[in-house]
Amino acid sequence: MEESKNALPQEGLEKCAPRPADACDISRRERWLLAVTFSFCLLTVNTLFDAGTGAGWAAAVAGWYAVLYASHGPALWRTGESRFLLVTNLALALFSLVLGSSDYFRMWDTLALLLVLLPVHTAGLSGGQKLPWWRPAMLWERACLLLSGLFSRLGAFPAALSPGRSGAGRRLGPAVLGCAGAAALLAVLVPSLASADALFGLATADLRTLLDLHLTEAAAKTVAAAVMTPFFFSLVYSLRHPRPLPQPAEKPRRGADGLIFALMLAAAAAVYLLFLSVQTAGLFGGADYLAAKGLSYAEWARSGFFQMVRVTVLNLVLLLSAVHWSRREGAAWRAVRLLSALLTAESLLLLLSAAVRMTLYVDAYGLSFKRLLTYWGMGMMALFLLAAARKVRRPDFRFCRAAFPLALAGWLVLHCVPLDYLTAKDQVDRYLSGESATIDVEYLLYGLSYDALSQLERLDGDLIVEVPAGRFTLGHLLDLERQEARSDCGDWRTWSLSAWLASRGGA
Repeated sequence: MEESKNALPQEGLEKCAPRPADACDISRRERWLLAVTFSFCLLTVNTLFDAGTGAGWAAAVAGWYAVLYASHGPALWRTGESRFLLVTNLALALFSLVLGSSDYFRMWDTLALLLVLLPVHTAGLSGGQKLPWWRPAMLWERACLLLSGLFSRLGAFPAALSPGRSGAGRRLGPAVLGCAGAAALLAVLVPSLASADALFGLATADLRTLLDLHLTEAAAKTVAAAVMTPFFFSLVYSLRHPRPLPQPAEKPRRGADGLIFALMLAAAAAVYLLFLSVQTAGLFGGADYLAAKGLSYAEWARSGFFQMVRVTVLNLVLLLSAVHWSRREGAAWRAVRLLSALLTAESLLLLLSAAVRMTLYVDAYGLSFKRLLTYWGMGMMALFLLAAARKVRRPDFRFCRAAFPLALAGWLVLHCVPLDYLTAKDQVDRYLSGESATIDVEYLLYGLSYDALSQLERLDGDLIVEVPAGRFTLGHLLDLERQEARSDCGDWRTWSLSAWLASRGGA
């Protein structure tokens, strides 16, 4: 009885007892995932060390999806969002980094993949997100999920290396340490034995040369991959054991007085009506009308289409903001919808005018990479305006839900168009037909990709070209470009289809 009187109650014991640490439950599959994650980190480091710009980054993207498949299995493509992002990311890696030719596309695709699309898809696999991927607000949410995954489960790495119940788990840590120790021991023993015996030194000369050339670099890559592995394994573990982020309570939607947006839309619509009337006079009045105004037809055609595309973007932002933020009641709301429809129609006419003027300019000066991109941009803006018109008609329509997949699909389609080849072909055709008296060989040779070489070969190889390094024949410069293409194809990390095709030319 005495002992029971002095004993603490059960509730007191629970309060006084230290809270258990956030232990990581490591299964056999997760120990295997650790090895897969380290392999991915080693592949990525190998690409970074050698500045891979082609197949290297594509292999790194495919390697990350191999890690995700090893972690999630068929669940990787179970939802429509995951399937769409999976196909888009792999297609971008293939079309741009391997099959593509433009350094411009490679730069933007690499940034988009590494900074946006892959993180968005990866964070979405955790199940901790509340917002769909096409909502702009999801970027902050998924960035928080990604950073939390990279740093919050770092304890999973030592837990996976610690001895487990299974035989494989007990031997994983010792196996890693044993391999590292064996490599260090051989690096010391082989040179020592070679210096002790001339015959052994002769027999192992090739091996020692190989070690001297690659051992330091391989060790540096291995160390860098080992440093990266705990963070990526923490992310993989957090995807398998998600912790949903706390979500703030949703605030009721507050709209502004529609009169504000109605006045802004009316002002913009009036200005564009005046602008379109002047544009129509220029288009149908011809060269004589423009000459009377002190303008040449070429000067008028070459000015303004880039600015009109930017104006169309501004119009799109204005009408979407008006439809989304206006209070949906009364005459002001009806005016907002009517003026938004009018602004949409005017914006489409602005794009048509810009396309006509761009075509006039191309007829006079030929194609270029930027002019082809402008054509694509005008087509995409027209599709976005049609989606905006649907939102004007049905205000509850989710514009971003249609626009984001449309933008990614249009970007993928653009990768399938050989822009550099078409530009070079148009310029060479115009020069050979006599339509153009000059040709900018330097731009075609160094401003475009290897795809332009096949068209430049149609020109006279003895043509003298002045470049910053001096004056050379076109044939000599083409040979130098083919040698550079062969150098790119000599390493799988920089291999691309465009470089491979160029390296076979002129043989």
